[in-house]
Amino acid sequence: MAKAMAALSRLLLLLYLSSGIMSYLIGEDSVMANEQKTWCVAKPSSDQATLLANINYACAHVDCQILQKGCPCFSPDSLINHASIAMNLYYQCKGRNHWNCDFRNSGLVVVTDPSYSNCIYA
Repeated sequence: MAKAMAALSRLLLLLYLSSGIMSYLIGEDSVMANEQKTWCVAKPSSDQATLLANINYACAHVDCQILQKGCPCFSPDSLINHASIAMNLYYQCKGRNHWNCDFRNSGLVVVTDPSYSNCIYA
């Protein structure tokens, strides 16, 4: 029984070490290619003050020019639309970490592309 446990332990250790080596050999780009694309949008239940604060915060850290009048993402001209776009710009620029979409619990990470018409979410 002890020999079987020792053999099993060695096998598990070998599998663990080889998985790390394989990740190294295939490179980070190959691993990243399999990740699912995500976006950050404002929760529909967010109040107007929170949405405005999110726009101000995100646009203080990233370029929100796409929200300007005459640009593809200006319309519809609503706080929830503009907040979602600004929050996603911030989320994408900061590395797509779940904490970059928190916005005091008013952000939502989604797997469905929220782009519409000529407004393409990054």
